[in-house]
Amino acid sequence: MSSASTRENRPSSPLLRPAGAALAAGSARSLLVTILGELVWPTGRTVWTSTLVHLLCGLGVEERTARQAIARGAASGWLIPTRCGREVRWTLGERLARVFETGAPRVFSLSDPFTGWDGTWLAVVVTIPASHRSTRRPLYAGLTWAGLGNPAPGLWLTPHVERVDEVAALIDDLDLHAHCVSLVGSLERIGLGERDVVERGWDLTALAEHYEQVLAAIDRLDPAPGEETVYAFLRMISEWQELPRTDPQLPEALLPDWIGRRVARRIEALRAQWMPSVQATFAALDDRQVP
Repeated sequence: MSSASTRENRPSSPLLRPAGAALAAGSARSLLVTILGELVWPTGRTVWTSTLVHLLCGLGVEERTARQAIARGAASGWLIPTRCGREVRWTLGERLARVFETGAPRVFSLSDPFTGWDGTWLAVVVTIPASHRSTRRPLYAGLTWAGLGNPAPGLWLTPHVERVDEVAALIDDLDLHAHCVSLVGSLERIGLGERDVVERGWDLTALAEHYEQVLAAIDRLDPAPGEETVYAFLRMISEWQELPRTDPQLPEALLPDWIGRRVARRIEALRAQWMPSVQATFAALDDRQVP
């Protein structure tokens, strides 16, 4: 188990949530991002407010919560409005487009077998002074997203040394440069070995159990054509997009035959299979929403 004791439990995903269960506001925002990332961003389309509300409600979000999620997305610069009479069409803001551009490769890399690892680690030692206490949560979230584990207090490690620029940007953004030391190298015989680092750095037992649940839920999916397929697709993709937050994507040498890679390949295959019909249904739905 990671020693980052303040790490939050992962939220229940739309894919695993029982039918009829209420969705929290955070889930509405996450689902909105999924809709925008899968159905709006790749096509360059604009989209009606009513289309977004219709899809979110179909995914179990209350209409008021759906509209709040859209309004907050606009307030944060994710969405840019164009008024057409009494209705609004939305385009993606540059901020959200950058999120998709940087986040998509991380999501797609979940299926990467990572077989060429040379035994090198990126190590980051960071302390958080009292003057920077508010940085603790974004620091842990950012390091975890970058795939770093926390096997000992203050120490973060990852075999993904190529992410050094991402970690450096995080440290600089949080003004922790003066409270951090980093290095790249291999583990020596002193102290924890690779197996210890893996066991202590990440809660892989809980993550594997979650992956088993996700795989079982995916295997049960058998949606009817049309909107039912769209909703199943969006629930699955929403789950997929969250997985890099907890999966460190360790190399085969450290974690052979990892279930996470099998689940990611299954999701990628279904995504490719369903995408044409999902995009066609979405386009037809948005065209029908013209006021």
